[in-house]
Amino acid sequence: MAYTTIDKPSDYFETKLYTGNGGTQSITGLDFQPNWVWIKDRDDTYKHILVDSVRGATKHLASSLTAAEITNTANVTSFTSDGFALSSDGNVNANADKYASWNWKAGTAFSNDASSTGIGSIDSTGSVNQTAGFSIVSFTGNATAGATIAHGLGAVPSWILLKDRDLAKNWNSYHKGIDSSPQNFTIRLNNTDAKLDTPANGWNDTAPTSSVFSIGDGTQVNTSGSNMIAYIFAEKQGYSKFGSYIGNGNADGTFVYTGFKPAMIILKRTDATNNWHLADNKRLNPYNPTSAQMYPNLNNAEAEQADLDILSNGFKPRQVHAFMNASGGTYIYMAFAENPFVTSTGVPATAR
Repeated sequence: MAYTTIDKPSDYFETKLYTGNGGTQSITGLDFQPNWVWIKDRDDTYKHILVDSVRGATKHLASSLTAAEITNTANVTSFTSDGFALSSDGNVNANADKYASWNWKAGTAFSNDASSTGIGSIDSTGSVNQTAGFSIVSFTGNATAGATIAHGLGAVPSWILLKDRDLAKNWNSYHKGIDSSPQNFTIRLNNTDAKLDTPANGWNDTAPTSSVFSIGDGTQVNTSGSNMIAYIFAEKQGYSKFGSYIGNGNADGTFVYTGFKPAMIILKRTDATNNWHLADNKRLNPYNPTSAQMYPNLNNAEAEQADLDILSNGFKPRQVHAFMNASGGTYIYMAFAENPFVTSTGVPATAR
């Protein structure tokens, strides 16, 4: 039986659906003040909007684009105690359009002066939640191979998502399940590429530690003087899971054990080109299978493309698709919990 110190995952992550009104509105009802908010119009081809409390609510990036950070006061305008406030921009608030938002809590400010602490080689600041294993880290590139940055988690990261804020660069991702030596590879959130062996534009072939992560000297990850942002996750039993699986090419797909009932699942094939896919527990069918897909690397509207069972302790593809269940295909996943499989008091979860 899985054991967790997080009995209520919605204190740290939650999917929130809402309908745009074309004006201003506050989206409320979360159990926390979010520090990272990811929004997508489900009905239209608006871009994904990613904002966080470290950069500021009005500064957005798009997961589907290489574009530099944009300041837009007509998108998300502020974070509130139980949600966020919106203005009229169609990316986040077109009249009558349906939206999904995915929300994470960090919350504790930190800063690291590398020369004073001896931790890392580049100064960093940000927001961290060690309980949930999530930090948002801001730093400035120095074009030095093997540069190291403190992440504040006190645990080894399982997933790192890094973007240059100032220049049009790819979203580079470290993932512990990408290979037996994951530090040797990167995979890019904004495109369909398979995993890439690019040490200069990735993690310098150096595994992250419980205190720092490493980057190469390439311009994708470490341009001198560029402001960078990283979203960093350490795996927490019963709450988050970052791993890999091999597809079986069967409608009774590979069962993937997470140790909790997932609230959100992100998938990417690593051995071939294909889109990223994002599923959650709130959109469309309230029962299995769920078929509502979003594509983090595309501006496409929501599509009912493939079936996925969300189970009490994991998930299972229910169709044969190259993006999630090709025979022999290799996939990474990122999953966050709705309920732990078994709480710290012994209460079990159930499937949808």
